[in-house]
Amino acid sequence: MKLTLIRNQLSSKPIIPIAFFSLLTLAQPVAAHHPFGGTTPSNFWEGFSSGLGHPIVGLDHFAFIVASGLLGTKFKQGFLIPVAFIIATMAGTVIHLQEINLPQPELIIAGSVVLFGGLLIIKNYQFFASYFSTIIVATLAMIGGIFHGYAYGEAIVGAEMTPLFAYLVGFGVIQLLISFAAFLLGNMILQRFKNRADFILQIVGAGISTLGFFFLGGA
Repeated sequence: MKLTLIRNQLSSKPIIPIAFFSLLTLAQPVAAHHPFGGTTPSNFWEGFSSGLGHPIVGLDHFAFIVASGLLGTKFKQGFLIPVAFIIATMAGTVIHLQEINLPQPELIIAGSVVLFGGLLIIKNYQFFASYFSTIIVATLAMIGGIFHGYAYGEAIVGAEMTPLFAYLVGFGVIQLLISFAAFLLGNMILQRFKNRADFILQIVGAGISTLGFFFLGGA
């Protein structure tokens, strides 16, 4: 009875960051998000490996990718949300390589993590249907993706065309795999846990938002 009461009390509160404080211990700068410690890739495999590693080494990027995939389960044709994000990251990298400066990229990246984690916390699906649409959330994902991609571009500045192309392919592939896995996981949660699905997604959303606030403080 006591355990049931505690769980019911927790599920009535959408924000539960305490459960994810352990994530913060992992959120340490890792060579400025560069898998090779800031060394510019010089060949195809270095570029590809660097592209694969960047969205994983950077926990802010990883958290946003997971959130975009999970959010896709709440919308019709929701798979467009992570796809829009991935395409935008490539555009953001190109923007960086063109030496076009974007304002406060780290701040906006951290804010995007907070926002998408917060969207996962929302429990009422009718609220989504009334006030949001797939297009709106996909547009938000694209805006965030441009800034995430801009940050990816830092690791490839000065590289030749072959490692540059491989880098784009690498981070495109890994982001697609992560978001697709999150999308499948979200659907599994909704189908298998049903009555507890909202609570589980709220917990994940709270952890993602908490991680975003951590990075927001250091931006």
